Order: sequence, then structure tokens, then C-alpha cells
Amino acid sequence: MREHINDTYVQLARKEGWRSRAAFKLMEMDDKDKLLKHGEVVVDLGATPGGWSQVAVKRVGDGGLVFALDLLEMEPIHGVHFIQGDFREDEVLQQLEEQLGERRVGLVMSDMAPNMSGVPLVDQARIMHLAELGLEFSRVHLKPEGAFLVKVFQGTDYETFLKQMRETFKTVAVRKPDASRDRSPELYLLGRTLR
Repeated sequence: MREHINDTYVQLARKEGWRSRAAFKLMEMDDKDKLLKHGEVVVDLGATPGGWSQVAVKRVGDGGLVFALDLLEMEPIHGVHFIQGDFREDEVLQQLEEQLGERRVGLVMSDMAPNMSGVPLVDQARIMHLAELGLEFSRVHLKPEGAFLVKVFQGTDYETFLKQMRETFKTVAVRKPDASRDRSPELYLLGRTLR
């Protein structure tokens, strides 16, 4: 708890009005990879508390659309369309598709993590399952030149998932932003342009 409170990015997030330190991870990756283009349509899977959605809505501008989906409630963010529910369920997908209209999704992003059990093998399996669900969603909803940014943990099943990403996208890059804690096994995979 002390480490979290004293964390530079936690303090900076509080000072600058970001909902979580994760906002800095996305900003760094976007600065490098130019994911959040003006006018882009973005879907943030597992969005609560909304740090990534905050960054996305600022960067895509008025012509863009940001959809935040989560099982948990999320405090409203101006300009972000929040849909509460499981993104695998027809009712939630129908709401998203109605709000999308004719527009296609340019970026699906997922910083989802399961409730951690403290058992590394269990936690690894859970996070990889969430990543696979995000990949499946991306295959269906992304426009052909779209991108998928997803958090994964290094460990069991990582190589298998990386292979699935490479089978789905023309390019796949690995990112470890500075705002990600050194001791954390988290990495981000960025897939671009559907095969």
C-alpha cells in the first residue's frame, strides 16, 4: 500500500486529474505508436476506473468516438459512451453496434486484469483468458487496418497467445512502458492490420 501511495505515477495521476496511473502507460504507448488518431473509433474493454478512456477521448477529439465496456460501474467521463455488462453478451454487443452505426472500430484496447489470487499459475491463466476474449472481440469488430492493444503477463501461455496474435495481425509489437512497474510481469502486445 505504501509503495502504491508513494508511486510517482500515482501521485502524478492525482495531481493531473487522471483516474489511474495506467493513463501514463497508454500515453507513452500512443506517443510511440500513434494509436489514438483524431476521429478514431476506440473500444476500451474492461475500462473501469476509466484512465485509458480519459486519455482516448482527449486524443481522438470531437470527431472520434470512445466506448468503454465493463462489468463494473464507472463514473461518467464526458464524451465517453459507457456500456455496463459483459462484452461477450449479445445485449451488450447490440448496444455497442447500435451506437456505432456505420462506423468501424479502429482500436480495441484492453488493460483488463482479473482479481488476483496470489497464485501465479492461476493468475496467469486468468489474464491470458481475458486477452484471448479481447482478441476474439477484435477479430469481429476491428476494421481491416485496425489495431488491438492488450495487457498480458509473461509466463505460461504467453508464447501461445503471441502466436495467435501473429496469426491474426500483420505486425505484432511488444511494449513495456516506463509507467509499468519493473517487478510486474505485465507486457502489452500491439497487433496492427488484420490478416
